[in-house]
Amino acid sequence: MRHISRSRRRWGVAVAAGLLTAASLTACANPAGVDGDLTGGWAAIGAPTGFTPAPETCHLANFAAVGARSAYEQVDCQIKHRTETVYVGRYGSPAAEATAPPADGTSGARQAYDICDRRTTAYVGAPWRTARLWIGVTQPTKAAWTGGARWYRCEVLESSSVEDDGGLVQRVGTLRNALRQPKSPLLLTCYAVQLDKVGKIGTMPAAPCAAAHNAEFVGVWDAGNRAYPDTPEQWAEFHDGCRALIATYVDVPDDDDLQYRAGVVSLPGGKDVWALGDRGVRCYLWVDANALTSSLKGKGEKALPVRYQ
Repeated sequence: MRHISRSRRRWGVAVAAGLLTAASLTACANPAGVDGDLTGGWAAIGAPTGFTPAPETCHLANFAAVGARSAYEQVDCQIKHRTETVYVGRYGSPAAEATAPPADGTSGARQAYDICDRRTTAYVGAPWRTARLWIGVTQPTKAAWTGGARWYRCEVLESSSVEDDGGLVQRVGTLRNALRQPKSPLLLTCYAVQLDKVGKIGTMPAAPCAAAHNAEFVGVWDAGNRAYPDTPEQWAEFHDGCRALIATYVDVPDDDDLQYRAGVVSLPGGKDVWALGDRGVRCYLWVDANALTSSLKGKGEKALPVRYQ
């Protein structure tokens, strides 16, 4: 049994700080016929309002965990862009009463990530972990927070791969309902696992299910309150969880024999998103040779002719 652990890549953007200058007024003697009351007849100036980003918008800039107003580049989604805002929420109590935005791992950060997780699934039309998608939460700068900003942005972006260290894809078109398409090119399907010199998984490029391949995505397992896997015993639990999904997917018994008929690739997110409460583990069926030429979904025991060594 093998596993792949990949930290999610974060794309940052350099932001130039804006400078605000104040103009000075000089008092002069009143001209004839002027009473000197400069406010007479003028409407009162309203209370200042802070910037709040808009939901369901696309952006030229790379993803950033902190979103400065000066870096905000909203564009039409039909223009080539990097990220898309699914939802804009507001931090609640007690996070909103703090003097700074929630730090990673805090309850406020976890709550925002959980909302973004669920909102993204609804936005794209299916669980986003079943596709080449990545999500992140953007929060205000410390200066904006001091000025009263309490918003957070739920961002989604397309990745070239979630199995290997994929890069951000500059796309044209919104991701809204993108996974409702029966054969969306974003969906995870089949793969050609390649081993390195010592027999461990090196890379895992996608492959058409109709072509020769040796692995297939079967679903997402929820690891619950388990710790991030670091030991063989912890990884064994993850493999057991994914193996149960394999049994259901292929329609075979989830028994001791299954581990000798099919290998397992268990792929949790990185430790950074794990600290935010991301417990979704992508699960893949894997056999030794590139002997598969179609999907194994629902095909039963006869669909696994190659024994896993």
